[in-house]
Amino acid sequence: MPNRPDSLRGRTIVMSGGSRGIGLAILVAVAQRGANAVLLAKTDRPDPRLPGTVHTAVAEIERAGGRAVAVVGDVRSETDVERAADVAASTFGGVDIVINNASALHTRGTAEVTSKRFDLMQSVNSRGTFLLTRACLPHLRRAHDGQILTLSPPINLDPGWLGAFPPYMLSKYGMSLLTLGWAAELADHGIRANCLWPQTTIATAAVVNLLGGQEATSRARSPQIMADAAIAVLTDPSRPTGKTLLDEEALASAGISDLTPYGGGERPEIDLFVGTR
Repeated sequence: MPNRPDSLRGRTIVMSGGSRGIGLAILVAVAQRGANAVLLAKTDRPDPRLPGTVHTAVAEIERAGGRAVAVVGDVRSETDVERAADVAASTFGGVDIVINNASALHTRGTAEVTSKRFDLMQSVNSRGTFLLTRACLPHLRRAHDGQILTLSPPINLDPGWLGAFPPYMLSKYGMSLLTLGWAAELADHGIRANCLWPQTTIATAAVVNLLGGQEATSRARSPQIMADAAIAVLTDPSRPTGKTLLDEEALASAGISDLTPYGGGERPEIDLFVGTR
């Protein structure tokens, strides 16, 4: 996408997750523009069901020209998120951008969701977003143009989405509401907070494993569209805050309208929480 190659030079990003998929695509894109990265992720060893580890992600980011540090840990752990913030400060001098990427997905109705699974989604999604952002907040307050970017959907109150899988919906909307709340709460500190969500499904391991396998993947776009959209939001000269943006909207604001390079065929599958159901 059109963007100065040094548009994020020297900026330090702390991300939850990032070993693969959308998170890794974003980190490679910011590395190509000069950013540093700290990844807080659990995947220390290869998992036969999932590609990559936090260590292979660091290697890929460094090949793209960035500097990166892996912090093996769990976004549900207060100790681990504080360690990630401390590593960013000691290695790179602070935190400029927090990206809340880690998420637990379980698209089932209420009767099919166990209390254990319910707690997992709330603790990874909403609570993890809260913990990581809070741990980085002292550094964001000292940063020039501190930002929070959360990969969560617009608050869509269409009954079809409200009733589809309430436990998962609650955890994702919780991420969005926290982020919108921070945009208001932290505005006087010069900190901006926005949400970003794909208009269509994205070809990740979650799509393959949970949402329909290879057939679903053929109608999904590349993670690169979310990476380019994230760059558009983080470098937007209008400095948006308090927005819940779809990737297509973010790219349009950067002057990008041709989405065919991202794949998905002529009729890509619309993602969760977008439009009516």
